[in-house]
Amino acid sequence: MGKYTSIGGQALIEGILMKSPEKTAMAVRLPDNEIDITYFEEKSLRSRYKILALPIIRGVVGFAESMVQGYKAMMISADKSGFTNLEEEADKKKEAEDKKKNNLLISIVMVIGTVLGVALSVVLFMLLPRLFVSGLQSVFNTEFSKLVRSGIEQLLKLSVFVLYVWLVSFMKDIKRVFMYHGAEHKTIFCYEKGLPLTVENVREQKRFHPRCGTSFMILMILISVIISTVVQMIFPNVYNVYWLWVAVKILLVPITCGVGFEVLKICGKYDNVFTRIISAPGLWLQRITTKEPEDCMIEIAIAALKACEPETPDVDRSVDNQAQTEEIQDDNI
Repeated sequence: MGKYTSIGGQALIEGILMKSPEKTAMAVRLPDNEIDITYFEEKSLRSRYKILALPIIRGVVGFAESMVQGYKAMMISADKSGFTNLEEEADKKKEAEDKKKNNLLISIVMVIGTVLGVALSVVLFMLLPRLFVSGLQSVFNTEFSKLVRSGIEQLLKLSVFVLYVWLVSFMKDIKRVFMYHGAEHKTIFCYEKGLPLTVENVREQKRFHPRCGTSFMILMILISVIISTVVQMIFPNVYNVYWLWVAVKILLVPITCGVGFEVLKICGKYDNVFTRIISAPGLWLQRITTKEPEDCMIEIAIAALKACEPETPDVDRSVDNQAQTEEIQDDNI
C-alpha cells in the first residue's frame, strides 16, 4: 500500500534535484560516468517566518523559491555534466580575460532574456487571449457572458502552453530532460510504496505523478478561469479596460499560484474520485513532459532521493536493508 511523501524533484541536464523537508540534494552524471552529489544548504523562508508558511501564501513563496533554486541547479548540472564545456585555450591569460567578458555578456543576455520572457508571457497569456475574445465578439456581433469569455481565454492559454511543450519535446536535449523527469517520478513512486530503491523496482513504476509541476501549471490555468470569472462578476467594468484588465490579471497570479499549490498538495495526498478528476489534465500532459528513462537515469534518480531522504522517513525504508546488490552504493552518495 503506497504512502504519501513530501519529497519532490526536478529534472536537470543529466541529473535530478530532489528535495525533502530536511535536505535538498542534486545528483548529476559526470563526463567520466561517475555520480556527483551536491547538497543545497539554503533555508526556506517558510521555515524562518511563520506567516509565509500559511496556506495560499506558502504556495507563492514555495513557487518563487523553487524557480530560483531550480534555475541554480540547472546551471550547476549543465556545468558538472560537461554540457557547457568549451575548448581550452593555450593562452591562459587571454582565457581569463575572455571569461570575464563572457560572464558580463552572459549576465546582460540573461537580463534581456528575462525581460523579453516576461513581456512575451504577458502578450501570449494575457493580451492575446483578451484580443482574441474581442475579435470573436466582433465577428459574431455578440457579447459573450463572463463565464464564456474566461473559458475561451483560458482555453487559448492552455492550447498555447501545450503546443509549446509539445514542440520543444522534439529537441534532443529537452527529450533527455523529460526522460530524467520520468525517472524522478518512477523513483518517488517506488519510495512511496516502501519498496527497495533498485533500478529493477523503479523501472516497473508509473511515470505520471499527481504532484508534478506539469499538473501545477495546468491547475493554475484552470483555477484562473474561476478567479477571473469571479473578478469579472464583482467588477464588470474592469474587463473593458485593456491595460487595467492585464494589470489585474498580473496581480491575480500570486493568488492563483497559492490556490493551485494547495489543490496540488491535496491531489498528491489523497486518492479519490474528486482528486482524480482534478489531476487528470496534468497527468495527461505528463505524457509529453515525461518519457521512459534509461537505467542510467534511474540510477541518478535513486542517488538523488537517497541523498535527500530525511532521517525519519515518511515511509518505511527498512526493506532497503535487503537491497545489497543495488547498483548505487552508499559510498557514491
